[in-house]
Amino acid sequence: MGFFKEFKEFAVKGNMVDMAVGIIIGTAFNKVVDALVKQIIMPPLSVLTGEINYSSKRFILQEAVMAADGTVTTEEVALGYGILIQSLIDFLIIGLSIFVVVKFMNSFKKKAEDPGNKTVVTPKDIELLSNLNALMEEQNKLLREKGGV
Repeated sequence: MGFFKEFKEFAVKGNMVDMAVGIIIGTAFNKVVDALVKQIIMPPLSVLTGEINYSSKRFILQEAVMAADGTVTTEEVALGYGILIQSLIDFLIIGLSIFVVVKFMNSFKKKAEDPGNKTVVTPKDIELLSNLNALMEEQNKLLREKGGV
């Protein structure tokens, strides 16, 4: 199969579109979480800890050395632990948010796949498999009754 034919099948199947939609939603979700962390979570945390800006927090290993004319001869060496704290908070919020969304979506998926649930439309393939399963159980019951199997 040629490269272009494979690419056409890939694009037509919707994989590329699904991936693009996922990336776009992920980017938008990142902006929401970033605003949530910076504007909602960090200010109260800063008040509680007495610190205003975590991203500027660092542990200085070596001070910068200045020459007599004010130019820097040796750069400062520091560990920026504040950015790590900020990133960990972002990660925890993103992880929790994704967990809640996936859990919510899975509950809808389970309802849709339950053929006994009449409040949600069951997909045709699940409905057919459920009917096939019921027919096979009925057939096995009849065979057991007839043949003593």
